[in-house]
Amino acid sequence: MSMDSSNFPFVWMNLARSSNHDPVKDFEEFEANLKRGEPFVLLSNSVPTEDHEHTQEEKKRTSLWMKKHKAELRQLVLAMILIEPSATKRLGFKAFGIVFAKFWGYPLMLASSRKEGMEIAEKLLSEHARSAA
Repeated sequence: MSMDSSNFPFVWMNLARSSNHDPVKDFEEFEANLKRGEPFVLLSNSVPTEDHEHTQEEKKRTSLWMKKHKAELRQLVLAMILIEPSATKRLGFKAFGIVFAKFWGYPLMLASSRKEGMEIAEKLLSEHARSAA
């Protein structure tokens, strides 16, 4: 996973695994966004490859990081919006969304296009701003 925070509070994630993947750097980037102290939305138009299995070390590192940042994640990350054009694949991700939300502390939302994903993100940020005022 890599992050592009150049359009914060819209943070784009690439969930596809690459050969030069550095999970430590990934979490540092995520943490930098949390340290801003402002709500944001994660968006991605890539899905993790099905053939990738996380190592025990990666699972442990993720779990420890999650515990450390649980409150910030629940407060600042409004959602992960996954952009998937295929209605069939979106349906498959709906069931996964329940597990995802329990683990990460924020919902997984699905959109059929980048435009729809941005509309959802803007609505979430707008609703959050109104409720915080």
